[in-house]
Amino acid sequence: MESITLDDLLQYLYKETSPEKTAAITAALEKDYNLREKLNVMAAASKRLDALKMSPRQDTIDKIMQYAEKNIEELSH
Repeated sequence: MESITLDDLLQYLYKETSPEKTAAITAALEKDYNLREKLNVMAAASKRLDALKMSPRQDTIDKIMQYAEKNIEELSH
């Protein structure tokens, strides 16, 4: 088996690997402490990202809406 990359672990974390790749990564995780630690760090980071609540500033939304209104007026003429 080729070495497991960080990309492989990320796909594994999000359940985007093929059944064969999933089995290979699972087997590698059972044997390799460092690989398990990398996966644990990635999983923790993923949970923190999921908890973030982000939205644009109100003035950004206002500018987008003004731009859209302007373009609608230009198209209707």
